[in-house]
Amino acid sequence: MAPTGARHSVDKTADDKSTGDVITDLWQLVRDYAKQETVDPLRSIGRFLGLGLLGAVLLALGIFFAAMAILRGLQVEGGSRVTGSWNFLPYLAAFLGCVLVAGLAARSIKKPVRDDKDRS
Repeated sequence: MAPTGARHSVDKTADDKSTGDVITDLWQLVRDYAKQETVDPLRSIGRFLGLGLLGAVLLALGIFFAAMAILRGLQVEGGSRVTGSWNFLPYLAAFLGCVLVAGLAARSIKKPVRDDKDRS
């Protein structure tokens, strides 16, 4: 047989908590749970959005500089062939390059594939 005195002493310490201690423990539990379910996910979303915004800015700068390189390259290397009434061709080429990049980016965005099993 197990000694009953040891069992009562463990139960007694749990029962000896005052109402204030229980309320304090409950408040701590609710606060930690709310932090876990709201603040921590918002931090990770903020980090994700920050890196995504940085990537978008850098990609836009890269595309801008590539378009300017195409434009200036065609203006300089085209010489007299792209002057006068043909001076729009380098601008058209740079614009079409940007449209091509935008089209490739839009093409790479795909809807997630869902199985029929997931819908049930």
